[in-house]
Amino acid sequence: MRNFETPTRSVAVSAQAMAATSHPSATLAAINILQAGGNAMDAAIAACAVQCVVEPGSTGIGGDCFALYAPKGGDQVIAYNGSGRTPAALTVDWFEERGLTEVPRASPSAVTIPGAIDAWTRLHADHGRLPLADVLAPAIAFAENGYAISPRVHRDWAKETPLLAADEHAARILLIDGRAPRIGEMHRQPELGATLRKIAAEGRDGFYRGAVAQDMVNRLRELGGLHTLEDFAAARGEYVTPVTTNFRGYTIHECPPNGQGIIALMILNILSHFEAKGAPDDVDRIHIELEATRLAYAARDTWLADPSKVNVPIEEMLSGDLARKLAGMIDLKRAIVDLPSFELPLHPDTVYITVVDSERNAVSFINSVFDSFGTGIMAPKSGVILHNRGQSFSLKRGHLNVIAPEKRPLHTIIPGMVTKDGRTDMSFGVMGGYYQAMGHAHLISKVLDYGMDMQDAIDLPRLVPASGLKPKIEVEQTVPAATIAELKARGFEIVPTEDPIGGAQVIRIDWENGTLTGASESRKDGIALGL
Repeated sequence: MRNFETPTRSVAVSAQAMAATSHPSATLAAINILQAGGNAMDAAIAACAVQCVVEPGSTGIGGDCFALYAPKGGDQVIAYNGSGRTPAALTVDWFEERGLTEVPRASPSAVTIPGAIDAWTRLHADHGRLPLADVLAPAIAFAENGYAISPRVHRDWAKETPLLAADEHAARILLIDGRAPRIGEMHRQPELGATLRKIAAEGRDGFYRGAVAQDMVNRLRELGGLHTLEDFAAARGEYVTPVTTNFRGYTIHECPPNGQGIIALMILNILSHFEAKGAPDDVDRIHIELEATRLAYAARDTWLADPSKVNVPIEEMLSGDLARKLAGMIDLKRAIVDLPSFELPLHPDTVYITVVDSERNAVSFINSVFDSFGTGIMAPKSGVILHNRGQSFSLKRGHLNVIAPEKRPLHTIIPGMVTKDGRTDMSFGVMGGYYQAMGHAHLISKVLDYGMDMQDAIDLPRLVPASGLKPKIEVEQTVPAATIAELKARGFEIVPTEDPIGGAQVIRIDWENGTLTGASESRKDGIALGL
């Protein structure tokens, strides 16, 4: 039960259906689609398309997508990997010849072939109900007629003004007199609206072939990219088998590598060796969660890559022996010092959407351009902002995640699903790039270990290990001073975070009462709504 005297909000509760997203317009679009006879998959795609318009820093059709789907609320969870591959001509040699030791953000070399539209159209064809044109209609209307800028969207947009100003087409489409749109100001993206109309009429070919693909290829090659029309035409995601672990009697489902969902499971496996004592925000518990995360992230940076190109040791990563070994390294008196280095950015932007319909079909859906506005590269005629997911590759020869032709990078975005006794219990996700695996484990532990209200669990102050060998921790300003002092005494270096850490949405199914409960991130603009 929440404390009604604290400045938060109640969970949403309903009987028929529910949607939770990080933007009110997207949540409402999902609800409207459900009321029009669509199912959870229709509603999730509609909401995501809306966010690609009204929250363009966080997501876009020039990004990637992953999804988990539980038909009729069962435990046979379906996973789809909609992450894109590198151009066939791109090799590590290309970077070495130019003296590059990392993939530059605002460059074509950071752009893998976007996988989002392939994922949307495939998932819609296989599991949707309404025509695709109806599903994309709300997003098209916002793009063509305009939308009002919300507070968090403005904040994130304004921070990326220099990036957008550096690209003449991004500046023309996404800036107003050289600045970000202000809160309450109207903004339009007619080029993007026309592209969405083309996708609505032609499906995936409207994006990966023809004029839109040509526009993206032309812009990328103009800037020195190696992308071809053949690369776009060959783009395909795939259905994959989820990876799972058991935590406190529940089965936690994640998409397998190249995504980092397996790392969330590793963290939970480590946490399963510790009894949940004291309060959810007790400093000992925070210490354990931080160290479990640092250990699992070290394994991730060594082993996680595209399993279609290299051997990723999935069984070993999820083994009980490894979890026991890592749990045994945690000392509540002192932070661990001897860890491998981290190589990934901290918490880029993403949107996460979850929808459960009246038939209890549950969709866990995530879409991203990685950093806010991705590369900042805009395809001028189609209005597609292109992501920078290629920055997650290593340029070290011999590393499992080294960049190579037609390879998918280590991916941060991860949808989650929880089942128990043959039924779906929870559809959830936590945004925030590098933070996401920790965020998944943190949320699940707070709800299942401590019985927390889902909104209260989301609202807890957040901490995340930062990059580097040292036990360096980024903390939100709401973390209590006493907690910070105790963590410092245990050897952690504390650094205030520049931005709120991550964001979450979750819907839980109460089978006994026939109801749904939802929560949405207080750090974002969104809401959970039900029918």
